[in-house]
Amino acid sequence: MLTKRIIPCLDVTLDKEGGSVVKGVEFLNLIHAGDPVEFAKRYNEQGADEVVFLDITASHEGRATMIDVIERTADEVFIPLTVGGGIGSIDDVRQTLRAGADKVTINTSAVKNPHLIKETSDIFGSQCIVTAIDCKRNTNLEDNPDKTVLTLEDGTPAWYEVVIYGGRKSTGIDAVQWAKKVVELGSGEIMLTSMDKDGTYDGFDIPITRAISESVEVPIIASGGVGNPQHMYEGFTNGKADAALAASIFHFGEYTVSGTKKYLKDRGIPIRI
Repeated sequence: MLTKRIIPCLDVTLDKEGGSVVKGVEFLNLIHAGDPVEFAKRYNEQGADEVVFLDITASHEGRATMIDVIERTADEVFIPLTVGGGIGSIDDVRQTLRAGADKVTINTSAVKNPHLIKETSDIFGSQCIVTAIDCKRNTNLEDNPDKTVLTLEDGTPAWYEVVIYGGRKSTGIDAVQWAKKVVELGSGEIMLTSMDKDGTYDGFDIPITRAISESVEVPIIASGGVGNPQHMYEGFTNGKADAALAASIFHFGEYTVSGTKKYLKDRGIPIRI
């Protein structure tokens, strides 16, 4: 059985110093939390399986990812580094991998140009291409007869709509159908964020995590909403995720990666200590 992965996420935006970890609720109200390189080193030492580095305002502000911060991080960190934000071309992928990333995540640009997934996975290998899917619950079923309807925790029927530009723009695309398409195009992994849960500390969005995990063969990284290790346990068991992403609970020292892994291992989750 493949071990489950614990992945701290560094949500980064440029500041005067050339980079700072930030974390907000639902991608807005960003709170500055420290230097990304220092965080990445800490997680490397705590036994994280990977680190994800998201330049969360890049697509929105239309600028390239912070290559220098990637280089500094890659120099200090010896676990796989996944980088996303503002990656919109083959050249962006090449530059990011060359700077020291092991994988890239493509989000907004993949929705606008799905062929980018195929082009980049053909060139660099599907193992390097992670499609990030940000989605929001939509209870309007009347006007959306072709959507994948799921049952929410309270019994409400809803479909999940793909959103882009850091959650600022709705697309009308069904998240489950989009997940199947990106895998067909060559994406080797999916990073799934529920905007309804992001930053809330209420736990992962189980209905959509489970639905996509059951719909595709590639690993699913659950993201958005972790408040404690129990939420990760639920993401792995009920949500059937392959990896759990978390930011705030690690950044502010509430939990450590090593402590979280011990908690999960003690509860029978296959995990690398």
